[in-house]
Amino acid sequence: MFDTLYAITITQAAAALRAGELTSAALVRHALEAVRLHDGTLNAMLRVSASALEEAERCDAEAAQGSFRGPLHGIPLVIKDNIDVRGLPTTVASPLFTHAAPAKADAVAVARLRAAGAVIFGKTNLDELAAHVSGRTSCFGPTVNPWHPERRLSPGGSSSGTAAAVAAGYCPGGLGTDTGGSIRLPAGWCGLYGIRSTQGQSDISGIYPRAASLDTVGAMARS
Repeated sequence: MFDTLYAITITQAAAALRAGELTSAALVRHALEAVRLHDGTLNAMLRVSASALEEAERCDAEAAQGSFRGPLHGIPLVIKDNIDVRGLPTTVASPLFTHAAPAKADAVAVARLRAAGAVIFGKTNLDELAAHVSGRTSCFGPTVNPWHPERRLSPGGSSSGTAAAVAAGYCPGGLGTDTGGSIRLPAGWCGLYGIRSTQGQSDISGIYPRAASLDTVGAMARS
């Protein structure tokens, strides 16, 4: 399971992409294969973007011309499914929203990732309505900690899917949200780093609210 791409960091991937040693398409194909092999057990992903590979190939074409959109050019990232991604529904892992229409626009945080060059790989599982810390209350079923999948341990929550997907090496990073620990807990339980930004410092427009006076959005990554 643990080949080089499973352990790559965002910094390492970005450097390899700029040096021409790696392609964005290779990272996305790796992520697709990782999902195929492991997500039947981990249940970290709710949806993979149908355009992820096409977007990655577009990034590679730009890179071949020496054009880079920003520091995340060509890096595939996963997004917690309480955060709007253009063209994908936001279900918040609740039966209330399982038939939600695709979002018409990206949340501000996602739009900023795209502006920096990121490829949005897909949407990740979470505790229903981001209202628990176990990763086990999603209407789509529980997420499993990738370090001991045979024991089906909790990855923490509520950003459980992002934590499990990054820890399992699908993608080198992703977005979660934190109201009372929802980035910090799964990051700690899955051996990752997570940042809860100061409330109000990051724009949370396009994110389903848990408690608007406390909600934040932040990154989760391998380093």
